[in-house]
Order: sequence, then structure tokens, then C-alpha cells
Amino acid sequence: MQEVLIYLENEYADWEISHIGSQITSSNKYLVKYVAKTKDPVVSMSSLCMIPDYAADEMLNSEFGKFAMLILCGGMYWSKANFINEEAKNLVDLFLKNNKPVAAICDATAFLACHGYLDDTPHTGNSIGHIIQVCPSYKGHSHYINEQCVASESFITANGTGEYEFVREITKRLEAKPAQEIDAWYHFRKKGLAAYINEQSKK
Repeated sequence: MQEVLIYLENEYADWEISHIGSQITSSNKYLVKYVAKTKDPVVSMSSLCMIPDYAADEMLNSEFGKFAMLILCGGMYWSKANFINEEAKNLVDLFLKNNKPVAAICDATAFLACHGYLDDTPHTGNSIGHIIQVCPSYKGHSHYINEQCVASESFITANGTGEYEFVREITKRLEAKPAQEIDAWYHFRKKGLAAYINEQSKK
């Protein structure tokens, strides 16, 4: 069974990835594992403590056939570190070298932009103005799309309020479930239970 890796740092935004694990693992096709700089516990913005399965440097000698995708979680860390993170950059390079897709949400998209990964591919983020402000070297202006989530050949990017769209595109890329089932889950979560009940009552 292949593994989907989620990269975490202290002050990660846990709600941005909260649905990914359940949607992917319930398919019985993938395992979700967590990676950080070290195996020391990392604590989210809401004080959720996570013990990583891997330290980033362990990936350098790993058999990449067992990995399906790398996901960079958003959070406060990226901006506080001025979008510099050698461990995360090495992981992105490693996954791309092995033709594995990379997904990023919220300010993790700005991290990708700051390192030139998004210069020539369709993408989104927390507004093009924000990316320009924090990434002076950014050259992807013509490829920026103002949508909740954008999927391209190698990347899936989402803004900080696009967690449902993010899960939808990740699940579709992995073909973890039938497209119709994925879309049904998305619309249910996006509209809410009350809207669903109202729709059903009209049938």
C-alpha cells in the first residue's frame, strides 16, 4: 500500500488537512504518514500534538515506489521562517524528481512560489498580491488563477479557505475513490447537512 506524506512544522494549521486522512485511508488504497524536520512532536495552532512517522532526512534514502504524494500543510511557520526551509525544499525536489505530485495549501503555496516551483505552472494561493509581497523573486504572475484550488500536472495548490477543494483534488489525483463519490462528499461538506436535507425533501 502506497503512502501519502504530509509535511508538518510547529504551528501548522491542522484544520487544513483534517479531512485528508479520512478520505484517503478509507479508500483502502493508501496510508497517510507524517513527516517533519525531526521525529520530535510538532504542535499545531490549536495545540494538537503530532508525532511524525518520519524525519525529513530519512526520505533521502527511501524507496520511492512506496510514496504517492507529498502534501505541505499551511500554518504560521512558513512566514515566520521567511519561507526558508531546506528540509521541505529537499523533499519537494525529491518527489518531483521521482515524478510524484506535490500539494500545498495556504502559505505553503507561497513557499513553493518563493523557490520558483510555480513560475511555469497553473497555481493559486492566498492572493497574487500576497505572493508578490512575500516572494520578490516570483515570476509566475501569468500562471496565477484566482480559484480556491488549482490542480496542474505536478502540483495541487489551494488558498487558506480551500480545504474542501484541496481534499477533492488530492483524492481525485490519487484516484482513491470514484469521481462521483468524491464530488458527492465535496458538495455535502461544502453546503452542509441542512442544505442536503432540504434538497432531499424536494425530491
